[in-house]
Amino acid sequence: MFIELESLFNGGIDSIPVNYDFDYSKEEISGVFPFTTPVKLKGEIRNTAGLVTVSATITFTMDIVCDRCAEKAVLSFEVPMQHGLVSELNDEENDDYILIEDMKLDIEQLTLEDIYLALPGKLLCKEDCKGVCPQCGANLNEGPCSCKKEIDPRFEALLDLLGD
Repeated sequence: MFIELESLFNGGIDSIPVNYDFDYSKEEISGVFPFTTPVKLKGEIRNTAGLVTVSATITFTMDIVCDRCAEKAVLSFEVPMQHGLVSELNDEENDDYILIEDMKLDIEQLTLEDIYLALPGKLLCKEDCKGVCPQCGANLNEGPCSCKKEIDPRFEALLDLLGD
């Protein structure tokens, strides 16, 4: 979805409201399609003293499989979106601003990029997820497993000192 920004850059208007729902159901992350509900974007694009900025909030939920315990979970996110927009750059290496060459902003693509940048490295069902037992595969969130813990062979001699 493209937003026409020429009248905003030229001073014809001061702001453009942003209130969209995006369907990212075909976006794949780690082998799953986690966006089962629309992603909501709410905010505005504003020209303040010649500086055009996007200020919005991205709200979405993801149906994921936990990276530690492999259980299904639904995670909710609220991501702030803040970007400066310019019609020309003096320094092509400058990452502080988004260059709008044709006076059109692809707000849907920008929203998706911000989502990817905001996602944690591991998607977990809960912050303190204990994962699974590496030997029997039991979910450690449901309680301890009955596996006998392996002893590091370097420490076996210490067991002899403790006795039975």
